Amino acid sequence: MAVKNRIAEFADDIAAWRQSLHRRPELGFETHETAAFVADKLRGFGCDEVIEGIGRTGVVGLIHGKSGPGRCIGLRADMDALPIHEVTGADYASEIPGAMHACGHDGHTAMLLGAARYLAETRNFDGTVAVIFQPAEEGEGGGREMVEDGMMERFSIEEVYGLHNWPGLGLGKFAIRDGAFFAATDTFDITILGQGGHAAKPHETVDPTVIASQIVMAFQHIAARAADPTKQVVVSVTSFRTESDAYNVIPSQVHLRGTVRTMEDAMRNMVEDRMAQIATSIAEGFGARADVAYHRSYPVMANHTAEVAHAANAARAVSGSCAEADLVMGGEDFAYMLEARPGAYILLGIGDTPPLHSDSYDFADEIIPAGVSYWAELAERRLPVAS
Repeated sequence: MAVKNRIAEFADDIAAWRQSLHRRPELGFETHETAAFVADKLRGFGCDEVIEGIGRTGVVGLIHGKSGPGRCIGLRADMDALPIHEVTGADYASEIPGAMHACGHDGHTAMLLGAARYLAETRNFDGTVAVIFQPAEEGEGGGREMVEDGMMERFSIEEVYGLHNWPGLGLGKFAIRDGAFFAATDTFDITILGQGGHAAKPHETVDPTVIASQIVMAFQHIAARAADPTKQVVVSVTSFRTESDAYNVIPSQVHLRGTVRTMEDAMRNMVEDRMAQIATSIAEGFGARADVAYHRSYPVMANHTAEVAHAANAARAVSGSCAEADLVMGGEDFAYMLEARPGAYILLGIGDTPPLHSDSYDFADEIIPAGVSYWAELAERRLPVAS
């Protein structure tokens, strides 16, 4: 592995930053302590500008190369944690009840800080590197907020790149995919309104539990029969709730909720329409009513062809190879940045570990030199010093 020597020299410092961040996880946009930590480090590294409060609690650091500002590329890391109770038992385990870095955003932040330190020291590039530290990736759309706050225009960012650690991929190995990569992530809430009553007299009721059960099963028809089998579609009902826990009461309503994952707009539109048709038709057929609310969240995250090549070449320079990644039905709000500017998102393997979003997950500090070297290599290749 071709780790840059200077990065190897301070890799332990980066691991210490990561573990410090791990102890103090923050959720959503409430990344105040984390953002302050990031901004303080960036100023200490000698970044030319450090701007806070982008997209509420985001931070951007600007590092100019040998020839001054010039053209600008963005490198992005996410900062937020998850509402999960940690069970790793690590010496640096979360000190915040009910919150932990279960997706490795502490590692992403620390590695980009390491890259900022290296780039601010060496400045072996022409132009500007914008290091972007984003809040609220986990479902709240911090990436969208930073884009809507004018980040791309304000800093004249021309290309933008992201990175995520990946369990199951070999330690220090890279993988990337051209085009659609991570799925659009939508959610739904459906309320079945019937007529409750005594469980011993079901004929006097309009039982929403039976109706809701029919709807849940009918939703399986969408992926199995309504969708082109060559397309990717996931429809998952994840909650089935009534207002009563009594054994002898048929409730008056049932609430269903869940998620839909798709890889293209046509399929996304079809699923939304078909779910509403199925739910309302089945409910009406049994004398009930279905109120359907479909909520669109992150769009499909699609890499750009030229930038995939740039990212893969930088990864090969560090690790010797870069595999083609599989499609991922999870969501990623880096999608908003890739809608605003050309760019690419790459995976960095952490080996056989507990999965992301697990209460026993922990980031692998062993990959820090590879991740930081990738960022540095990418910046130097995309902004080469003029001969």
